[in-house]
Amino acid sequence: MAFTFDPASLRDLWLQRRASFDHRDRSGVWRFREFLPVAQDAEVVTLDEGNTPLYEAPRSADYCRLPQLSLKHQGCNPTGSFKDTGMTAAVTQARKLGARLVVCASTGNTAASLAAYAARANLLCAIIVPGGQVSDAKLAQALDYGAKVLEIEGNFDTCMNLIRELAEDPSVYLVNSINPFRIEGQKTVAFELAEQLEWRLPDHLVLPGGNLGNSSAFGKGFRELLSSGLIDREPKITVVQAAGAAPFAHFYSDRERDSFVNEEHPQTLASAIKIGAPVSWQKAWRAVTETGGTVTTVTEQEIADAKAVIGRDGIGCEPASATTVAGIQKLVSGGVIKENERVVAVLTGHLLKDSEYVMKYHNQSLIAPDGEPLMGTFANVPIPVAASREALGGLLDDE
Repeated sequence: MAFTFDPASLRDLWLQRRASFDHRDRSGVWRFREFLPVAQDAEVVTLDEGNTPLYEAPRSADYCRLPQLSLKHQGCNPTGSFKDTGMTAAVTQARKLGARLVVCASTGNTAASLAAYAARANLLCAIIVPGGQVSDAKLAQALDYGAKVLEIEGNFDTCMNLIRELAEDPSVYLVNSINPFRIEGQKTVAFELAEQLEWRLPDHLVLPGGNLGNSSAFGKGFRELLSSGLIDREPKITVVQAAGAAPFAHFYSDRERDSFVNEEHPQTLASAIKIGAPVSWQKAWRAVTETGGTVTTVTEQEIADAKAVIGRDGIGCEPASATTVAGIQKLVSGGVIKENERVVAVLTGHLLKDSEYVMKYHNQSLIAPDGEPLMGTFANVPIPVAASREALGGLLDDE
């Protein structure tokens, strides 16, 4: 796609749209529609997605031994995850093409997002999920939005293989991140972030790594911003994976091998990134290598503790998102990220996506996939107390 827009005029136009009541301008995706490959007269399917906050996180910064750390919270989207920014574009295209049925494989967030946008577009929707491996909160969303949810034996990769076979029918429209319109929508988060930072980008952008569509989208977004003259450099893109579900990290650490090796049995409590065969790994590889970024892994304990620290900043996120702060702490300790560098971490899902994980952590009952108990290093245990003013006062006086 060639871009011939004047950078200063575009920046002004996009900012002016923030005050508009046009449904396209209220969306943090369609507000940047000059860079979207969708016809200008397309009937947009939107839930006012995007325009998510960029928080300063001082406790998380201290935890990582940095003077400053910013968290871009994509969990503040309508269905509680970053998937909405891509789903608005994909479902808009599905309706334009006259699709009979929209489908996806999912660990939960894609299911919730597709179900909501399909409902808005009045499209039939079917979702395949690995039985017993999706949080109740995510499954509840898909069910409430009216999708047909099909639970199968196996993991996400089994679901993905099956749904790709189903999508060979031309009337069935697949919306997983292999869909280019998903990536087009998600790339606009790079535009939004650049705008929030007054077009002065950080040194490092850190993302969780699962199916790797989000890393690919950020890479594409920053490339287009750079080629259009809207920015003068790209941030280093770093991807963090859970140690038990890390095929991309293994490929990065052993770059001399000829082929990418999938992980047959990925294991992590961070279910959103429990993926052993990421379909977008090649595009993510380009994003990491072109920007001089890196790929690393973190343990279940590191994820759990980082998640609790993010919560202490009053922000919160689902477990997969916390890989970012855990990874940043590790990279600062290893000297990869320097103390004087600006860092932004992307949180991809809301805390309420997996409240069971939260309660188990604070109740000291969280068990890793290998059966080992995880320590609630920053546990905040509920306190049983007698129903009297005296008992309450004594506890509060101890604070």
